[in-house]
Amino acid sequence: MFTIGQNHLSSPGSAPGTSALVLQDRMCTCPICHSGTNSDVRQLHTQASLANTSSAQKPKGQPSPYSHTLKLPKTEFPLRANAARREKQFRERCTDLLYEWQLKNNKGPQFVLHDGPPYANGDLHIGHFMNKVLKDIINRYQVLQGKRVLYIPGFDGHGLPIEQKALESLKGRDRDLLDPMKIRHLARDFALRAVAKQTTSFREYAVMGDWTNRYLTLDPAYEANQLEVFREMFLRGYIYRQNKPVFWSPSSRTALAEAEVEHNEKHVSTSVYVRFPLTRESAEKLGAGENAYALIWTTTPWTLPANGAIAVHPDMEYVLMSVSRVEETPGAGSSYSMLVAKSRVEKVQEILEPDVKADISGSFTGKDLKGLTYNSVLRDQTCKILLADYVTEDSGTGLVHSAPGHGKEDYEFGLANGLAVYSPVDDYGRFTGAAGQALAGKDVLSDGTDAVIDILASLGVLFHKERFVHSYLYDWRTKKPIIQRATPQWFANIKELKNSACDSLKDVSIIPESGRRRLNAFVTGRSEWCISRQRVWGVPIPVLYESESGEPLMSKESIDHIVEVIRKNGGSDAWWTLPVESFVHPKYQDNGKSYVKGSDTMDVWFDSGSSWKHLEDKVETRTGAYADVYLEGSDQHRGWFQSSLLTSNAVRGVSPYKTLVTHGFTLDEHGRKMSKSVGNTVVPSTVIDGGKDKKKEPAYGVDMLRLLIGSTDYTQDVSFGPTVFSGFAETIRKIRGTMRFMLGNLDGFTRDRAVKYEDMRSVDKYMLHELYHFKQGVTAAFEKYEFYRAMQSLNQFTNVALSAFYFDISKDPLYANSTSDSTRRSVQTVIFHILVNYTMALAPITPHLAEEVWEFFRQVRVDFGHDGFSVFQEPWDQTNKEWDNKELAEEWNALRLIRSLSNKAIEATRQGKAIGSSLEAELDIYVSLETRIGQTLVKYKDDLQQLCITSDARIHSISEDSATPDAGSDADVFVSEEKVPSFGTETAVRVKCRRSSLHKCPRCWNFHSVEADSLCTRCDEALISNGAGNI
Repeated sequence: MFTIGQNHLSSPGSAPGTSALVLQDRMCTCPICHSGTNSDVRQLHTQASLANTSSAQKPKGQPSPYSHTLKLPKTEFPLRANAARREKQFRERCTDLLYEWQLKNNKGPQFVLHDGPPYANGDLHIGHFMNKVLKDIINRYQVLQGKRVLYIPGFDGHGLPIEQKALESLKGRDRDLLDPMKIRHLARDFALRAVAKQTTSFREYAVMGDWTNRYLTLDPAYEANQLEVFREMFLRGYIYRQNKPVFWSPSSRTALAEAEVEHNEKHVSTSVYVRFPLTRESAEKLGAGENAYALIWTTTPWTLPANGAIAVHPDMEYVLMSVSRVEETPGAGSSYSMLVAKSRVEKVQEILEPDVKADISGSFTGKDLKGLTYNSVLRDQTCKILLADYVTEDSGTGLVHSAPGHGKEDYEFGLANGLAVYSPVDDYGRFTGAAGQALAGKDVLSDGTDAVIDILASLGVLFHKERFVHSYLYDWRTKKPIIQRATPQWFANIKELKNSACDSLKDVSIIPESGRRRLNAFVTGRSEWCISRQRVWGVPIPVLYESESGEPLMSKESIDHIVEVIRKNGGSDAWWTLPVESFVHPKYQDNGKSYVKGSDTMDVWFDSGSSWKHLEDKVETRTGAYADVYLEGSDQHRGWFQSSLLTSNAVRGVSPYKTLVTHGFTLDEHGRKMSKSVGNTVVPSTVIDGGKDKKKEPAYGVDMLRLLIGSTDYTQDVSFGPTVFSGFAETIRKIRGTMRFMLGNLDGFTRDRAVKYEDMRSVDKYMLHELYHFKQGVTAAFEKYEFYRAMQSLNQFTNVALSAFYFDISKDPLYANSTSDSTRRSVQTVIFHILVNYTMALAPITPHLAEEVWEFFRQVRVDFGHDGFSVFQEPWDQTNKEWDNKELAEEWNALRLIRSLSNKAIEATRQGKAIGSSLEAELDIYVSLETRIGQTLVKYKDDLQQLCITSDARIHSISEDSATPDAGSDADVFVSEEKVPSFGTETAVRVKCRRSSLHKCPRCWNFHSVEADSLCTRCDEALISNGAGNI
């Protein structure tokens, strides 16, 4: 139990506009009172009891004879949560039990938040926590709205990250020699262990969902659904196979999609200028003589063995640079000429040594050069100079080396000009024997590049080389550079799909709106999606190849048959365990051909991008988007958001989501990106349960972290760290103080003591008006997924409306009035409504705290018919439209301005040593009685004493007082005067404050007693009403 005067700790309160992140202490330090702005509150509540007699007459340490007659707050609800222990008591009721209950009992429409599956490849970090909690906040709000929430957590169990993690256990063994099924068993076991561990952690975060029936991309049923999506895309003409350059990761030994690469801005490359010898016939056409060359520049020397052409711009001007020097260049003679774009001559001249001179001769357009031939020295074959619009004057020489097997632009250029797609590079990123004996087996990005440059130098065609730092594509998983390499791959044709995909986004609500531009840009910026991977841990591409010709067999009958075999035989493992004959459809079994199974698996983005299919038999809608909400980090615009959009549009012609919500990344409290190497990562379990040293790493519990997430604009990057945690822990404690005050003052309150709205005092009706608009604001914020604005509203409501106003002026009737008094019961009725709606507002974000309050509130709420096991069984909005009284609010807003003006006069009087407490003061308020504010003051004259927490307050016409603020004859009278803005105008109001001529009541401390040490009339009646002091 607690009473005022015990456990005095700092409590909530802050000035209007203070950030919702951390509440600031106000003047009063009592956890019950929260915020008294007058010194009487501080003085009153630092005593052992409200009841006290004068210190001059009462022996020190003697208790007040009236202490037991006061109705002080009484509750066992603790100020400190001990969250790591107490939260677990409420976990099941607000997660598993609640999820099952709401599906069966809520009567509203179904609400589907579809979970993007995280990789099952390790422990969770703070980003996982933020992601899952944001989803849970949305779901809990929808439950309170009466909807039936369908939330099935997912896990991505395939792919290279998991395969690599699993293979790390095979130290000292040649992983390339492993049987595919051995790798698959290792990967599956690793993924399932990670799923089990991650599931335990997610449930500890109080994430409500169908954890028993979670979906895994490695489940046989899921794999079959994914293969059906592939089949439908194939039948609609979106799937094709082609030998063309793709992003290839030598470190992963697989093709990559655009979403799987990232830029390294500090990559170091060696660029070279190379002179390709023109054939004699071409040199003669230019009038160049024997030693004539086409000068090219490239940043990828390793692609020169695959050179197939030189590209020039048709309209660019080119010249011959005639170069001569004293010392003969090996293999070039004493002079030679080079074909260069005129605009790049100056740059080339800068490279020449001081003793070399260059003369310019001839002028040609790119069109003039078309068809000229040269010797591609590393392939030892004759190639052509061809026209291409992509050639620019920005860098290089204006002549571009083209290798159709090593670049998208080169490939399309080669396709248009009939060039062969040639790539003498293997899966490991090493030159094959086709590149020549001197290069075979060398890594193209390291010693292979050096070898190419050495060969060029030995042939006398290396004009210049230099190292430079630039942006280069890296494998986002291995963090190592990639190459572009032509291999036969399977693709999804985005070119034919992206327009409809972008059109479907027009009906999608995207938060923040900037995400729409980002997602559109990623979709429109690509024409194809490489969906095949050269790994064994994944879903196989359902294709057979003719043994002799290598031609793929892919048809509706064949795919359907393969899917059925996989479905009947326990999943995709069957592709590696059953003989090829099992997968040949009867239609093709007797055609005289033999087949082999393909070895490619699907891109994991195709895995997760097909997850909407998993909802098909679970959602109630059969048209439009299956999911109400998709929510993930901003990196998923190029990942899951995009792959889901493309597959859904390809198969169903619609977006898979109605609303798309994006959150930012996690940073440390200094704004730095989190990194294990820096040592600034945050492990959620350490924050929740505490570290080894609890003083340095306290156990804050789950709700503190959830409040941090719910109070922050998650669409931006979010900071985490010890200082941030400490601040939010204090915020939680102050919120608990607010709850504690309300619970304590509802002790003994019953339904038959509640006061009807029409019988309430004006100030209580005003407070219900404020509560109504508070809840409307919170609702609007949740509807817009702006949870931080809801918490800002709660902070403002707590500090300004409750702590600094209503709770402050209500303590006197709550503590001193008779329990049967209508004023006290009216206040209690309002507090009951506040507590219910306040708890509802917090519940989606801090469910444990809400459940704990609901438990301590049981006796009172059950009497009012709120008898459920969980706060989430309650309706969200328990306000009444009747409470919305704008006229009343306008009057009381004006009165609160008068209160602020009065506090200035009271403080001046206190500083003048005339009073110690505001209860010792009496006020005279002067105003023009013809004005609206004057009429309002007269109307509420009986409320002014309680409003200003003084012993008396009187209203006068300002014409009755001629004294100016500094001209008073009474030194003990202090004046405050301002023009008060209210009712659309400003009105002069003067407040005079003096010490009361009456005596202090030893029970309530108001100066209402006619004689010293005697009870005031109110307290005398309260004692009689409650039977000889038994209150």
